[in-house]
Amino acid sequence: MPIVERFIAVYKLWDEFRDDFPKKTRYTLGEKIDEYFIQIIELLFIASYLVKQEKIPYLRRASVKLDSLKLFLRISWELKVLDNKKFILLSEHLDEMGKMLGGWERQLTKTSAY
Repeated sequence: MPIVERFIAVYKLWDEFRDDFPKKTRYTLGEKIDEYFIQIIELLFIASYLVKQEKIPYLRRASVKLDSLKLFLRISWELKVLDNKKFILLSEHLDEMGKMLGGWERQLTKTSAY
């Protein structure tokens, strides 16, 4: 499954969890997390249509946003807005996505170095 499709699948999972957020944090922290998911999906979608040398900046931006997304998910877990099971499930998926993203970027930088 391509990385964009995998991120969409994880976003759907997140979307189910977001409804469990208390109203107090749903429209602040929940919206921030949602925004990062959407931005990452958009960056990866755009990168998938670009030529090799133009993809790298989009992948790097997506990687930074992924790290920010993980940070905000951790904050929601520390605030006990997201329970352990949901946090672990999302974290495992996002770690896998990070590896895929890093692999894609390494492959592109390796081929553009020649």
